[in-house]
Amino acid sequence: MTDATTPATTPTVRLDQWLWAARFFRTRSLAKQAIETGRVEIDRQRVKASRAVRTGDRLGVTRGDERFDIDVVALSSERGSAPVAQALYVETGESKQRREQARAERAAMRDGYRAPEQRPDKRARRLIRALGDIDAV
Repeated sequence: MTDATTPATTPTVRLDQWLWAARFFRTRSLAKQAIETGRVEIDRQRVKASRAVRTGDRLGVTRGDERFDIDVVALSSERGSAPVAQALYVETGESKQRREQARAERAAMRDGYRAPEQRPDKRARRLIRALGDIDAV
C-alpha cells in the first residue's frame, strides 16, 4: 500500500550510465568527460554526470562533428546490443536532417581528392619521410 503523502517515484538512471548504455560513448569515463566539458545538455542546460535521466527528457549530445538532439523513451543502466540501445531514444527529425546535410557537405569537400594510381617509388618515399623531418632535407 502506498500513502497519499509519499510521492510516486519515477525510475531514473545516472546520465553517464545512460549515455554509455545507449552507445553514444564507448566507456562511462568518456561519457563523464563529455558531460564535464559541456558536450551533453538536458533541456539546453549543462548538467553533471550524476544527473538523473528520466523518460521524456530532451538531450543534446555533441560527438565529434555531429550533434544529436534526442528524446529519452526508455531507461537502462546496462549496455546491450545496438538494437536495444537504439530503442532507448528517438532522434528528432531536425537533428537527422542537419546531420545528413553536414555529412553531404563533408563528402563534397573531399570530392576533389584523387588517390595516387601507384605506390610511391624509392625516391618518393624518401621525400615523404623528409616532410616529417625538416632536418633530413
